[in-house]
Amino acid sequence: MMTQNAKIQPTLPALAVDAACSGNPGVLEFRGVVADTGTEVFRRGPYMQGTNNIGEFLALILGLAYLKKYHLPWTLYTDSVTAIAWVRAKHCKTKLECTPENQELFRMIRAGEQWLRDNTWTTPICKWETTLWGEIPADFGRK
Repeated sequence: MMTQNAKIQPTLPALAVDAACSGNPGVLEFRGVVADTGTEVFRRGPYMQGTNNIGEFLALILGLAYLKKYHLPWTLYTDSVTAIAWVRAKHCKTKLECTPENQELFRMIRAGEQWLRDNTWTTPICKWETTLWGEIPADFGRK
């Protein structure tokens, strides 16, 4: 029987993604980890002149591609409501300007948007409930 104080737990196994950015814009990196083991399955960066939202968006796309490639019927977690909305729209709605310093990020954004348009998936993309579960397992621990 569930009590009022019982914590609802995340669905496992799952893939968790997160980004870290020193500054806004700043030095960006992002990664995906198996939520229940902490095993890192991808890491990208550092990239100059990025934003946390761009990193979260790109991490979600890489997470979707990873789960699809390996036929894993897992949940994909992020702590970014913005990134979830951008993935659902299949478009990165950043206001960041493309510059020579971040042109690689913008190339990745365009490729990611194309992947979203060209692919289908059944992966549930869910918000990681930080207040209930603590930091997302992919967190870089730099707060």
